[in-house]
Amino acid sequence: MSLKESKCEACTINAPLVSNSEAEALISELDGWVIERGSGIDQLVKTYKFSNYAESLDFSNKVADLAESEDHHPKIILEYGSVEISWWSHKIKGLHKNDFICAAKTDLI
Repeated sequence: MSLKESKCEACTINAPLVSNSEAEALISELDGWVIERGSGIDQLVKTYKFSNYAESLDFSNKVADLAESEDHHPKIILEYGSVEISWWSHKIKGLHKNDFICAAKTDLI
């Protein structure tokens, strides 16, 4: 099953982080996402470009709806003409398969 068709699973504090090799395999299914280390935590990050603020806001709201439906919440930085999305699993302080699933679903928006 592709990432876009997958559903997030409940993530507990004991859930394992994805390994480097798992992260490489999963990110190969994504377009334009990079793994960045922010505040000592690996995060999936991508910036989307738009022609105006209203489009940026609309996209941000759709990502927020996705986050609620998956019960998994990203950092969303909204600016005129762009939105930066960062996915990571707060409980385990790093990347879980859920982050890659949500990144793929963000691209569908």
